[in-house]
Amino acid sequence: MKAILVGKNKELLWSEVPDPVLAEDEVLVKVEYTALNRADLMQRDGDYPPPPGCPEWMGLEVSGEIVAMTDGAKEKSDYRLGSKVCALLGGGGYAEYVAVKYDMCMPVPENTSMIEAAAIPEAYATAYLKLFVEGKAKAGDTLLMQAGASGLASVIIPLAKSFGLRVITTVIRDPASISHLGADLVVNTKEESLAEVLKKEEAEGRAVDIAIDCLGGKMLGECLPYVKYGCRWIVIAALAGAEATVDLKTIYKKNIRIVGSTLRSRTPEMKASILASLVKEVWPKVSSGEVKPTIYKVLPITEAEAAHDILAKGENVGKVVLSVG
Repeated sequence: MKAILVGKNKELLWSEVPDPVLAEDEVLVKVEYTALNRADLMQRDGDYPPPPGCPEWMGLEVSGEIVAMTDGAKEKSDYRLGSKVCALLGGGGYAEYVAVKYDMCMPVPENTSMIEAAAIPEAYATAYLKLFVEGKAKAGDTLLMQAGASGLASVIIPLAKSFGLRVITTVIRDPASISHLGADLVVNTKEESLAEVLKKEEAEGRAVDIAIDCLGGKMLGECLPYVKYGCRWIVIAALAGAEATVDLKTIYKKNIRIVGSTLRSRTPEMKASILASLVKEVWPKVSSGEVKPTIYKVLPITEAEAAHDILAKGENVGKVVLSVG
C-alpha cells in the first residue's frame, strides 16, 4: 500500500510501505478520508513522535470501510465486513489502509458524510477530554476557547454551547469568520487585550470557569488574575510561546488548576472510554445537526504538503481533510 512519508528535507512523499498486519482484536480499515491536526505538523518536525507500535507516518483520525477483521474483533464488537466507521489512531492515517483496535472505531453518525466523519474522532475525543474530564464542565459555566478559527475550536465551541456553556473565544481576523460557531463573545486579539476583556467579564460576574489554551505565551499569565475562583486552565499547546510569567499568588489565592493535557498520551483504555461516551452522549447531537465539524477544505492525499501549509499559515477556519480512497 501507499502512505505519506517524511523525506530528508521534511518534504511529504506518497510512498510504498508494507501492508498492515492485524494484531489481536484489530480491524483493517480501507481509508477514505483522513483529517489534519496540528499534531501532524509537530510530528513532521520531529517534536511529537507516535506511540510505540504505531506506524511512523502521520494521521490521527480517519473514516473508511472495514475490509478485514480478526476473530476477536468479530466477537467483541458489532462491526462487520463493510461497516462504515471513523477511527481514532495513535498514528498512521495518512495511508490507504490502517489497522486499528475495534474499540478505537466508532460508527459513522447518521446524517454525516464520510468527509465529516474523518474530522470527528480526534477533535471530538479531545473536546470531550478537555471539557468534561479535565474541565468538569456543566451547564452555566463560562468557557474560554483560544484560537476560535482552529479545527478544534470549530468542534469545541458548538459542543460546549449544546451542553449549556457560555463561550468566549479569540481570533486574529474578522470575528464574523466564525459567527456560525455560535460563540457568545469573540475577541479579536489584534485589536483588544484579552486580559482587559476578561477583567471586564469578571467585574460583571461572568468570569471564566474553564479555559482551553493552545496558545500559551505571555497571554496566559496576563489573563489568570481575572478568571473565576477554582478555574481549570487547560494547556494543550504553546503556539504563541512556551514561556509565561505567572504570579504564583494568583494561583493559590484563586485555587486555579493549570492542567497540561494531551489525548495521544492517554492509555488505550481511557481513549476507548472517551469514544464510548462520545457515541452515547454526543452522537445524537451530531446526527440531529446540532453539532457538526466545520470542513474548511478537502484535498487529495498527494497534496498533503499544501494541506500542511494551510494549517501552518493559519488560513483555515475549521478542519482540513485529505481524500485517500
